Amino acid sequence: MTSQPGTYPTFAGLLEREGVLAGTSWGLFPEPDRGTPSFITQDTVLEAKTCIRTGAVFGLDYPADAFDPGMSLKRSAPRHTIYSSHPAHRDDFLDGYYLQGSSQIDGLRHRRADDVGFYNGTADDRIREGTPDLGIQEWADHPIAGRGVLIDLDGYRTGQGTPIDHAGGEPLELSLIQAVVEAQSVSLRQGDILMLHTGWCEWFLALTTAEKQQARDNRRATGIAQSQEFIAWAWDNRLSVIAADTFAVECLPVVPRSPYAESAVNDHGMMHQQLLAKLGMPLGELWRLGPLSRHMRGTGNWDAFISIKPLNITGGTGSPANATALT
Repeated sequence: MTSQPGTYPTFAGLLEREGVLAGTSWGLFPEPDRGTPSFITQDTVLEAKTCIRTGAVFGLDYPADAFDPGMSLKRSAPRHTIYSSHPAHRDDFLDGYYLQGSSQIDGLRHRRADDVGFYNGTADDRIREGTPDLGIQEWADHPIAGRGVLIDLDGYRTGQGTPIDHAGGEPLELSLIQAVVEAQSVSLRQGDILMLHTGWCEWFLALTTAEKQQARDNRRATGIAQSQEFIAWAWDNRLSVIAADTFAVECLPVVPRSPYAESAVNDHGMMHQQLLAKLGMPLGELWRLGPLSRHMRGTGNWDAFISIKPLNITGGTGSPANATALT
C-alpha cells in the first residue's frame, strides 16, 4: 500500500538529516514554499482524470457560518451585510470572517515548530501581514488538483457494530486507517489527497446549541492519534494533503503517549508542527465528506478528482478550502 520511494528520502532518511533539517523536508522541493503538493506532477494530474466515472460533482465545504458555535474558542461566524448604492445595485461584505472558521486548509505559516521554526527556516519576522513567504496564495496561484482517496472510517466502524465515539473524542489509530485502506482495496499513490471520513462534522452539527457549547468546553474532538508512525506513514506514501471531517484532523486532547509532548510544547504535543512546519504537508479540517462518502459507497469507487483553490490572500495562514470532488 506504500508508494515506491522516488527522488525523495524515506521518513527514516529524513530523520538522518543533520541539525535543524532532521525530520524535515526543507530544501527538497523545487518550489520551496509549496511543500508536499509538489508531489503532484503534471502526469499525476492527467492520471487523476480517470477517477471521473459518473460525472457527479460534490462541494466539500460547509457554509461559512455552519460552526456557530463551533469547537474554536475564538473563531465566530462572519457577519454578512448587503448594501445598495442605488435601486438597481447590490453589493456585500463580511465582518469578522475567520478564514479557518469552517471547511478550510491550513497554510504552511499556520504553525511554527517550537524547536526549529517555520517551514524551510523562514524567519519569524517574515510571517506577518503583507509578506508572501509561505502564504496561502501559493496554492491559489497554482491550485492543488489531483487524485483524492476517501477512507471511510465511519462506515467501516459502523459496519463492525462499534461506531466511533465522537462524544468521547476518540483517538483514531494508524492501524484503523490501514485496516480501512485494506478493506476498501485502495492503493495509495504519490501525490494523493487523503480524505478521512469519520462522521464527526455531521454528528457535531446535529447537536443542540447547548450540546455544541458543552463539546467545545470539554475540548474533546475525534481525530488521528498522535504518533511518529502516522507521520512516517503519511510521508512515505507521498501524500500531498491530509483532510478530514474533524475539527483538527488529529484528536483533542492529545494522547498521553504523544511523542511530541516535549518538542511541541506550545501545541501540547499535537502533530501540526511535524506536518506543517517540518514536512510542509497541508491539513484540511471540517471538510464536508458525508455526501461524497455515501456516493462512493454506492459506486464502490473510493477515489475522485479533487481540486483545492484557496482564497488568493497574500500571506494568509489558512483559507476556506473551496474543495470540489468530481467522481
